[in-house]
Amino acid sequence: MDQSKIYNRKSEITARAWAGIRLFAMDVDGVLTDGTVHISSDGTEAKTFSILDGMGLRKLERAGVVTAWISGRASGATTARATELKIPHVIQGRTDKLVALQELAASLGFTAAQCVYMGDDDIDAPALAWAGIGVAPADSMPSALASADLVPVRPAGRGAVREICEHILAARV
Repeated sequence: MDQSKIYNRKSEITARAWAGIRLFAMDVDGVLTDGTVHISSDGTEAKTFSILDGMGLRKLERAGVVTAWISGRASGATTARATELKIPHVIQGRTDKLVALQELAASLGFTAAQCVYMGDDDIDAPALAWAGIGVAPADSMPSALASADLVPVRPAGRGAVREICEHILAARV
């Protein structure tokens, strides 16, 4: 993947910063999905997740990078996909993303500089600003974009997460 295609929003993020990443945490709806939730008349829910993103997350796991999903809403579809991908930390129903991320990082013994956070909405902005590297998909809300360090080329739910996975992996070589 051509890493130059990742749009850098704020400043040059060094290879050393990427190499120090130990945790990649992210929102779910609007990051791992395109933000659409399908609700059937019987109340069941469906979401679409990218296989590209899933493969990237599995590659990170094999490389020893911890992954986490922090979602503002609880969802059976999210739980099912996280279980399939063996995501070790799935936090749902938390709108205080910054606090959730800080608690997780502290429990794992990681500093902010060792964390990447990817989010797309107002409630993600504080976590984006706190993390060593904050990432927001291109169609994110203005507050998330303003807090992010970079914006991937691929859209949310269609490989944006994979771009960041590949960037982390490239720095670990």
